[in-house]
Amino acid sequence: MRIPKFWRKGLLWGFLGLMVSLLIGCQGSAPTASGPGGQPVEFWTMQLQPKYTPYFTQLISRFSQDQGGKEVKWIDVPWEAMESKILTAVSANTAPDVVNLNPKFASQLAAKKAWLNFNEVLSPEVKAQYLPNIWQANTLDDTTFGLPWYLTTRITIYNQDLFQKAGLKNPPATYAELAKVARAIKDKTGKYAFFITFSPSDSAEVLESLVQMGVKLVDDQGKAAFNSPAGKAAFQYWVDLYQQGLLPPEVLTQGHRYAVELYQAGSTAVLASGAEFLASIETNAPSIAKVSAAAPQITGQTQQTNVAVMNLVIPRNSKNQEAAVQFAQFVTNAENQLVFAKEGNVLPSNIKAVEQYIQDLEKDGDRSTLAQARQVSARQLKTATVLIPPMKNLNLLQKAIYENLGAAMLKQKSVDQALQDAAQAWNEANV
Repeated sequence: MRIPKFWRKGLLWGFLGLMVSLLIGCQGSAPTASGPGGQPVEFWTMQLQPKYTPYFTQLISRFSQDQGGKEVKWIDVPWEAMESKILTAVSANTAPDVVNLNPKFASQLAAKKAWLNFNEVLSPEVKAQYLPNIWQANTLDDTTFGLPWYLTTRITIYNQDLFQKAGLKNPPATYAELAKVARAIKDKTGKYAFFITFSPSDSAEVLESLVQMGVKLVDDQGKAAFNSPAGKAAFQYWVDLYQQGLLPPEVLTQGHRYAVELYQAGSTAVLASGAEFLASIETNAPSIAKVSAAAPQITGQTQQTNVAVMNLVIPRNSKNQEAAVQFAQFVTNAENQLVFAKEGNVLPSNIKAVEQYIQDLEKDGDRSTLAQARQVSARQLKTATVLIPPMKNLNLLQKAIYENLGAAMLKQKSVDQALQDAAQAWNEANV
């Protein structure tokens, strides 16, 4: 089943002033849990209706029963609309009580102290229920602004037919191997090996690749640290691939959605994405799905692998704070996370749920490509980390690097100049 495309959209924080003046509207409101209990807990999710309506209807009903009839009003918001709606709601003091976001998104308002600090309301025993690395991904300046929910680890989905035509036996495990695969695929088949977006407002995958290649993005004072020998080597890697014609020209303008479209059309040999996308490929391109296989995430010299995180945040000014905390804990407990992870082909962040999830996969005996992908994804979870932890103005860092790296790819700047200009742009924006 498809899960929202939450990792494919950047933040438009420059429009905050405009958004404050907009009126917030309701989207896809589900029935409220019935019964007494005072003001309902208003709960926003990102594009989970209608596929997960039965799951949340049962979840809310069970919470209401456990809490003596406490009501929950569930509103589902399209993923592309969540930015403007939550910015408007927070600014107008009309925010919901519990919101489904992600660390990159939520950290921008966390820097403005908009969210409840879970360190102040949860015991050490409760916090210990979640994977430590994932808990840390929701922390900024000693404030834990989000409760971990569901996860995905990127895997390598590859077209075995194109690999065979190119004389390749194994999928690439590192970026160095990926460059060799890209040349072989292009020379033998005329197609591209893969697509990765350099669009400043889209996926942070390129930014993460720099970290995997050993690049330190910022120093302890928040200043640019990527203008370094490691940074130059990473910039040069992407510049060389583009200028050698081994990347589609659309990488500078199209987002991650285009990567999926190219792979499903048989135009690329490798797709870096979550295991859940295999379900979409089986539906949209069954012939491609039949020749697809799954392998671990491509990484660099650091051997680090990334995990994408979805969380639940609670506005600090919520008038229903106690019930909101109870509901957020209920949604993210081991039992509920395990059920949702299996339904959505995602991964849980609760330690007990993770252990049970892996055990169930091993016992299942399913040999399908999707089952294989889920196993690869789950095995990575034990060592996966959020490669780019929450930081202030992260969207501006991505913009500075992507725009200048793109200029170098187009031969508008040298790699050295692109590095220098990106560092200057970040340092000036982050004063």
